[in-house]
Amino acid sequence: MKKEGGFTLVELLITMVVFVLTIAAATGIFVPMLTQFKQQSKIAESNIENIIGLELLKRDIEHAGFGLPWNIPVGITYQEASSSPASNYNEPTVSGTTNPPRAILSGNNVNFTNVVNGSDYLVLKATNIAMSDASAKWTEVISKIDATGNKKTMVRSWGSSVDDLSTSERVIVLIPSKGENNQRILKTSDNDSTKFSVQFNQNFPADFAPPQGEVYLVYGVTPVADPIDTALRMPFNRADYYISKLNIPQKCASNTGVLRKAVLNHSGTFQGGIHQILDCVADMQVIFGRDTDNDGDVDNRTDDLSGLTAQQIREQVKDIRVYILAHEGQKDSNFTYCQDPPSCSDKTIYVGEQGLGRDFDLTTIPDWQNYRWKLDRIVVKPKNLRG
Repeated sequence: MKKEGGFTLVELLITMVVFVLTIAAATGIFVPMLTQFKQQSKIAESNIENIIGLELLKRDIEHAGFGLPWNIPVGITYQEASSSPASNYNEPTVSGTTNPPRAILSGNNVNFTNVVNGSDYLVLKATNIAMSDASAKWTEVISKIDATGNKKTMVRSWGSSVDDLSTSERVIVLIPSKGENNQRILKTSDNDSTKFSVQFNQNFPADFAPPQGEVYLVYGVTPVADPIDTALRMPFNRADYYISKLNIPQKCASNTGVLRKAVLNHSGTFQGGIHQILDCVADMQVIFGRDTDNDGDVDNRTDDLSGLTAQQIREQVKDIRVYILAHEGQKDSNFTYCQDPPSCSDKTIYVGEQGLGRDFDLTTIPDWQNYRWKLDRIVVKPKNLRG
């Protein structure tokens, strides 16, 4: 008779021990690999966000000044932000007329509620700095006498629905520079001298049309159907960049924040216009290069433009340098940050240059040694300050 096969208890125990040891060994290898993969994924994610965010900031700085009026007619007033700290950077109204908009402003080492203490606050003004399709458009309008002797107003078309203004958009009209006056004057309605904006129409409104033979510039500002921007509050758009302490991702170290772009709407608030640019930011410092003697070269660097007029900013500001201190990825208990090996004794990072900016004390951040700190610098030459 054939014997029945099987395993003894000892054989089963040996097999189970080998199996458990194999699983334990595999786990010992797999868990560190998984942890490392997670760290590298977060670092890669941070790097991608960093590239996109810095490029957006750079583009907005380049656009500062686009479509801005250089001269505000007497008696015209406009409003910007309705509450502080944003209202700190509104243009003042003097003797019943609001000053022309300054394309670039900043708050130095601010101490605002819900903003990272000691960081800078950057304000940019332009028609195309908002995120709407309308704000990216502009055109020209000209008046001529047709063959029948009648005045005819013609609007330049770019031949594309993406680029052409439509009746669903609000615009401002600028009278361009003439001769040596070098002024871009905000056009007001011939019928109402307090009205500085109009709904676009291909048959251009007669009260905003130029005289015969002249060309006016038309800039889109907001869409008509916007539920918040029911009317133009100001003859431009505005975006404020700052490091917010609200709604911080879990991966970020304590006492860091999120660099945000807040687009001011035409109700005077940032409702619906706050965009996340960079995560885990500890500091931002802004420095301006100025040409004070009009020879074309930068001879002065400053972190404050508040004492300059709109014209002085246009004429003097040649470059803008933004320094941003942030960490890559998330906390890594197996990593120790060191910027001055081998001693690793330096616990500060200078954010800025030439005595402008500040020494950032890393020890104000819990477990700062376990984060990969990175200081980014962008240098931008604004392309639209002088029209």
